[in-house]
Amino acid sequence: MAAPLAGLTVLAVEQYGAGPFGSMLLADLGAEVFKIENPREGGDVGRHVGPHFFGPGDSHFFHAFNRNKRSVALDLKHPEGRAAFRELARGADAVLDNLRGDQAERLGVTYEALKEVNPAIVCAHLSAYGREGSRKAWPGYDYLMQAEAGYLAVTGEPDGPPTRFGLSVVDMMTGLMAAFALVSGVLGARATGRGADMDVSLFDTALHNLTYLAAWHANAGYTQGREKRGAHPSLGPTQLYRTRDGWIFIMCNKQKFWPLLAERLGRPEWATDPRFADFAGRLAHRDELTVLMDEAFSARTTAEWLAILQGVVPAAPVLDVAQAMENPFVAERGAIADFARREGGAPVRMLRGPVRVNGALPPAVAAPAMGEATEEALRRAGFDEARIAALRAAGAIG
Repeated sequence: MAAPLAGLTVLAVEQYGAGPFGSMLLADLGAEVFKIENPREGGDVGRHVGPHFFGPGDSHFFHAFNRNKRSVALDLKHPEGRAAFRELARGADAVLDNLRGDQAERLGVTYEALKEVNPAIVCAHLSAYGREGSRKAWPGYDYLMQAEAGYLAVTGEPDGPPTRFGLSVVDMMTGLMAAFALVSGVLGARATGRGADMDVSLFDTALHNLTYLAAWHANAGYTQGREKRGAHPSLGPTQLYRTRDGWIFIMCNKQKFWPLLAERLGRPEWATDPRFADFAGRLAHRDELTVLMDEAFSARTTAEWLAILQGVVPAAPVLDVAQAMENPFVAERGAIADFARREGGAPVRMLRGPVRVNGALPPAVAAPAMGEATEEALRRAGFDEARIAALRAAGAIG
């Protein structure tokens, strides 16, 4: 079976994290993603994000967000660069950008700017605060969205300071949202012949992720705060517990798991104890139950408890990043691979994409060298050698 997005051509005007994450997911599934990079600015700023590098402009960070793509060194701030981009858009299905909200129009990457050369093109825009409204020209980043959308108020221990999520989760969720919007737009365009602008923002996505917490506040006036030990606000026991040598996370998010856990802890009487028999009772007596369960779990190591509970009661060890990468189950899943560079040289060891097609893992091609596909993309768009040379002489391409 061909990759699901084979035949989809995307021009990605992107840098850093959120946009590249979204277009990378499209590339994993077979889309041909041409990453547009400004040669006068050193390309995607992510190429220069340390502290770890394979060489100058070749950061580990950049590779983590740009596997399976091609690179076109094209300056959209140059009038001839914008003209060349229009020609590339003539043969593309979509554009994905993560520009500041007021920049897409200026650089000519909107549907209005491109519909004349390609009426079916879809322009997916990922901005900080949207392309309309009082904040459209504001710069913005993941951690700011976490702060303003309430994440820091529900993360960490109740007596601790506001705490951000340990990863750039808003960037990655918004990148995924942009990819979803782009594919949805292309599906509509192929049915109607008319493209569209599809807009997502870091702020809107961060706010949307509040889901049930937002519903609780909007309808019951309840404001969720931080819970001890990362506990679920209403279901349980769902939190961290101490073992003999560390921690274990238990998630009894269905009632059926509670008697199974009680039995395996050697405390079968807890299953029918009026204090703990149902979710409401366990929530009301959570502090008391935590003390009792810490005592029970402290009798064995985390590994011993996992051997007793695995596959029966939802449980997981608490690992650091190194331990997570070295987890035998990760190897079993084939989740880490050596990614070959198109230009040759030592491969890059990275995580594979998470989507499998008929059981097959996505391709493993390392992030591109800057501008490696510039001439190829322009030739496909009908540029001859003289026009390409003129663009290079004018400084519009690298």
